[in-house]
Amino acid sequence: MAEEIQISAGSKEEKYKDLLPQVRAVVETETDPIANMANVASMLHETFGFWWTGFYRVLDGELVLGPFQGPLACTRIKKGKGVCGTAWERAATVIVPDVDAFPGHIACSSLSRSEIVVPVQRDGEVIAVLDIDSKDLATFDEVDKKYLEEVVSVL
Repeated sequence: MAEEIQISAGSKEEKYKDLLPQVRAVVETETDPIANMANVASMLHETFGFWWTGFYRVLDGELVLGPFQGPLACTRIKKGKGVCGTAWERAATVIVPDVDAFPGHIACSSLSRSEIVVPVQRDGEVIAVLDIDSKDLATFDEVDKKYLEEVVSVL
């Protein structure tokens, strides 16, 4: 049985600092990428209470839904489409304070208000994206970007 994660009740940055070593401990002994994505999505979701937290994997020229926590999600996303497809195309993190103001946003849920998407790269190629949605506007900032990029780097 897995141990429960222990996170401080402090600031967002303190929560990320507490979470990172736990993420490393969980993924360092597991070689299956799906298992690792599932646990990382769960750890982030539980720690921060996001609306939707999960991964899309690059398969056959599309982003295909992978492990996630939250409500029903879009299954496939084309490169350059929506926030996820844009982050994949740019190979860079995209922070969207208001999804309604993002051209071409794909509304999998009308309750999503802000979003961050972080590409997962191996050997300079995007192999997946970490997608996190919030019910609140302007949830994500440079603190999230910094630590989520570090989280995906251990995958």
